[in-house]
Formats: sequence, C-alpha cells, structure tokens
Amino acid sequence: MITPLYCQTMARYNAWQNNGVRDIVAKMDIADLTKDRGAFFGSIMGTLNHLLWGDIRWMSRFDGGDSTDLPIAKSDTLTVTPAIWAQDRIQMDARITLWAQNVDAETLNGDLQWLPVGQADPMSTPMGLCATHLFNHQTHHRGQVHAMLTEAGQTPLPTDLPFMPEDI
Repeated sequence: MITPLYCQTMARYNAWQNNGVRDIVAKMDIADLTKDRGAFFGSIMGTLNHLLWGDIRWMSRFDGGDSTDLPIAKSDTLTVTPAIWAQDRIQMDARITLWAQNVDAETLNGDLQWLPVGQADPMSTPMGLCATHLFNHQTHHRGQVHAMLTEAGQTPLPTDLPFMPEDI
C-alpha cells in the first residue's frame, strides 16, 4: 500500500508545516489562539492540542512508546500554553521522523494490533492504512488550523507538497 519513503516524506512534511505553525503561534496573543472559531475543536489551540494528542496516541501504537490517558473529549486541553505545546510538538515531530526513518516495508505491509480509544477489544488493521491515517489526520486538522490562522490575519506557509524545502 505505502512505502517507507512515503512515511519519510510525510514526516518531513509534517515537521515543515508544524514549524511554520509554531512560528506563527509564538507571536500570537493567547486570546486569539483560544478564541472559539467554530471548528470541531473550537479554537486554534484546541485543534493543535487535538492533533498532538492524536499523534501521541498513534505513535504509541506504532513504536510502543509513551501515550496519554487523556480521553478524546479532552484532547483539546492537552497542553496549557502555546510554549508547552511548541516544545511537545517538536518532540513529537522528532519521534515521528525517527519512526519513519526506521520503518520497513515488511512492517508497513503487515497488520497493527491496537486498542481503539474507549474500547475493550483490540483491533487488527493493516499497518499501511494506520500510517496513512496518521498523516491524513495531521493534514486534515492542520488545514483547519491554516483556515483559522488566515481568519485571524496570519499568513501560514503554503501547504503544497511540491513547495516543501529539501532541507527539512
């Protein structure tokens, strides 16, 4: 379904986009970041927190590392300040990149045994589909953040893959 190179490319894309968002968020007023803008997770910070929460959950399934017990309904409250979010985001992007650099085709073509949030019974899902979901989830919610940042008068990076710098 997908290849290690796809995962590496998408991990680079994720880091590039998150770096751009982090630069903007660092300069914004907390009231603008937490203002309810009608998105599914309310605000820019709420959506960024949910996205980080999702990455933590999926990466724990992929690499067996740390997760969070915070329920999805509270995922928009994962971090309490933009500075903490930024630090946690940098660490998560490094974790995703490391995983992508080390994942192999055999793993991506196998199945992932995982426990869905709030369920008692584990699932078995093709790993390639789960990895694709991780990157799609990031792009989906970062698109919402991009729209909210634009509404707030900010100018986010272009989101097109062909414009991603090689040195990311």
